[in-house]
Amino acid sequence: MSQSATPSRPTSVAPVRRRGVCLVISAPSGAGKSTIANALRASEPQLLHSVSVTTRQPRPGESDGVHYHFRSMDEFNRMAETGEMLEWATVFGRGYGTPRAPVEQALADGRDMVFDIDWQGHRQIREALPDDVISLFVLPPSIEELERRLNGRASDEADEIARRMQAARDEISHWNEFDHVIINSDLDQAIAEARAVLVAARLERHRQVGLIDLVASFGV
Repeated sequence: MSQSATPSRPTSVAPVRRRGVCLVISAPSGAGKSTIANALRASEPQLLHSVSVTTRQPRPGESDGVHYHFRSMDEFNRMAETGEMLEWATVFGRGYGTPRAPVEQALADGRDMVFDIDWQGHRQIREALPDDVISLFVLPPSIEELERRLNGRASDEADEIARRMQAARDEISHWNEFDHVIINSDLDQAIAEARAVLVAARLERHRQVGLIDLVASFGV
């Protein structure tokens, strides 16, 4: 009696490894994006912080390569023109940007990176790394609450608060360019929701290198 042939299966399959994630968090000033990003960094050992390039002078206690990569404006412009930065901008005559090489290396090594940047930086990074970016926009519970938070910053004068409120409205107008949106009415809940976004991004099929071979080894 003949037996039906069983499909051949590989005796061993290389372990599935994961490509890293770029988690971009954007929000108007006062909505809590830096607090959320810092909380994630503190609790997630695989989450790296990108050291930015800047043309401003170092402040007391700052070290090159630790707090920033301090560069001249000529060098900054050269890096931007040659594609060595993922995103960059000039703010009040000072250049700020994200160097490309460390980010690409981290992603290849399966390490995740978090960026707390504005909507323009999000656009640039998504254009440069379209398959690696997961973005999150943080909203305050209301415009009144946002103004209250900004008023609570004793270091800001009234005209500075007014400027920040206008900038906040401009930032909020780009909310629908992001993959996920959370409302930060409770900080602990907002941090938990941001972490859930990161965990889900890590499990996306295309980020798990070798997953197709593993599934094929099951004979399906």
